[in-house]
Amino acid sequence: MAKLIIFGAGDIARLAHYYFTRDSEHEVAAFTVDEKYRQNDTFLDLPLVAFGDVRERYPPQEYKMFVALSYARMNKVRAEKYHQAKNSGYELASYVSSRCSFLTDNPVGDDCFILEDNTIQPFVKIGNNVTLWSGNHIGHDSVIEDHCFLASHIVVSGNVRIQPYCFIGVNATLRNSTQIAPETLIGAGAIITKDTVEQGVDLPERAKLSDKKSSEIEL
Repeated sequence: MAKLIIFGAGDIARLAHYYFTRDSEHEVAAFTVDEKYRQNDTFLDLPLVAFGDVRERYPPQEYKMFVALSYARMNKVRAEKYHQAKNSGYELASYVSSRCSFLTDNPVGDDCFILEDNTIQPFVKIGNNVTLWSGNHIGHDSVIEDHCFLASHIVVSGNVRIQPYCFIGVNATLRNSTQIAPETLIGAGAIITKDTVEQGVDLPERAKLSDKKSSEIEL
């Protein structure tokens, strides 16, 4: 089994430990974070070491790494640690759930986190450091470039290109052949029917509170 160091000590790191331990050929050996965030010596009963010390204790010739961070600052925090880990000599592992319908022949990039019930159709391409939370549909011939985070139950239709550093919220729908510009933020439930603009924020209409009470509505 490949030995793995997880960068992070939060919820995503805890989930990464769960998935890699139960559904991959990796053995999680330790966690690492920047020294200023290291509040304990252990996390999930495994060593938690400062990133500045990780190469000495867990050399990249013997261990891989996975960066388990969120979409903070439009994925740029995770991207920074991704590049730091690579520059330190680590090979970055990816996780693809065995419960994912992975139909493309194209391999995913490194440091990807693709959870259960995703449908990845033929000819899809997925870059580096991409997170696909559970239950998404990625349509044929679509491309997800580096450092993106897709939440759950998103429909990406065919021939869509999602450029780097995008965040897409739950239940969003992307029309076929649309271009999602770099650093686009798409809110939960949004329906995208045309190309987005760089650093644009696309939000849907929100539910409005009715003047009536629920007891006044006949179901």
